[in-house]
Amino acid sequence: MTAVLTRRPGLSRIRSVRSPLYAICLGFVALVVAAALLAPWAVPYDPNSIDLGNALAGPSAGHPLGVDAAGRDTLSRLLLGARTSLLGPLGVVVFSTVAGVAIGTAAAWKGGWIDSALSRSTELVFAFPGMLLAILIISVYGEGLLAPVIALAVAYLPYVSRLTRSLVLAERERPYISAYQVQGHAPIQICLRHILPNIAPVALAQSTINFGYALMDLAGLSFLGLGVPALTPDWGRMVFDGQTAIQYGYPLSAILPSVLIVLTVVAFNVVGERWADRVARRER
Repeated sequence: MTAVLTRRPGLSRIRSVRSPLYAICLGFVALVVAAALLAPWAVPYDPNSIDLGNALAGPSAGHPLGVDAAGRDTLSRLLLGARTSLLGPLGVVVFSTVAGVAIGTAAAWKGGWIDSALSRSTELVFAFPGMLLAILIISVYGEGLLAPVIALAVAYLPYVSRLTRSLVLAERERPYISAYQVQGHAPIQICLRHILPNIAPVALAQSTINFGYALMDLAGLSFLGLGVPALTPDWGRMVFDGQTAIQYGYPLSAILPSVLIVLTVVAFNVVGERWADRVARRER
């Protein structure tokens, strides 16, 4: 029987739920995800509908959050921008987690030259900044969401791989692994059915934290004009477009997406840290 089966998750769950900050952040994450999923049906206006005669108008009954310098409804662009702003980090996290867990598990289980080769390869990626890699790829393939997602996923992969390697090395020392090996279970079967489920909570917590950082990095690229195309609703792009409005004394169209980016990153980090803390308490 593994250590996972003898844990007492009930007390940890109660402590986590009782944390006001964790509850608020979890609720905010759920709200942002719901807004992204329901955005196509919830937007009051076409987010790309331009009305220069109504440019930089403040909040009103028809436009609760005002309009930007091109006369586009800010609320509509924020809602639809949530889809793009969350989809990109999701791609980064999924790719980096799947590839990183596979590489880290293979390195820890095989050991020897395979471990050395995979470890040295990931260390090379550490030496190359992820944002710089994204800028180089975008300069070759042009603007869009795919290029920066791939670049940042490669940049995040070494962190997941190194964490997975350390977890699998520790898990291999548990008595149940030797028991399964004596019974003739194949290594791939032991990894998929027993080791990976046991390290999944830690990997999930780290992926949640990575999601927040990926969102911030992708928003930064969009702010630089290197992310999504100009007409695509995106929080980072909205901050970039709102610079003109700030010069004319209408900062709302830039402040709102900036605040959403910060709050979303903080919320995902708090949730991820709390999940990691819960896993650590279970291991004690």
